Amino acid sequence: MVIRKASMQRPSGFTLIELLVVMAVIATLLSIVAPRYFNSIDRSREAVLRQNLSIMRDAIDKFYSDTGKYPLSLNQLVEERYIRAVPIDPMTESAQTWIEVPPSDPEIEGMYDVRSSSDRQALDGTFYDKW
Repeated sequence: MVIRKASMQRPSGFTLIELLVVMAVIATLLSIVAPRYFNSIDRSREAVLRQNLSIMRDAIDKFYSDTGKYPLSLNQLVEERYIRAVPIDPMTESAQTWIEVPPSDPEIEGMYDVRSSSDRQALDGTFYDKW
């Protein structure tokens, strides 16, 4: 009687159950990691927004200190070289969407403050257009 070696060997490869277990482990790990990744992206955008607002508000204050009046637009700050370029709003991904806030006194011309035009809510619960 001849016994073949091929029938005695265990077939190589993975079974369906082994593949399903591995896929379940990977899915579990992704469900833990993915929210942290997207949360860190939002935190980074918020940090960039805070920095851009700080730079522009500082430039507005310096312009007012030097000239005694507020700039008429963000482009005037660029023309007068208080900033190199109007920064991009990280929430709207455009440099053209900033809200230029006039002074509370209607007699005074110019732009007193600047805000994001995004209507989205920040991680702390506030809205970006109120920063």
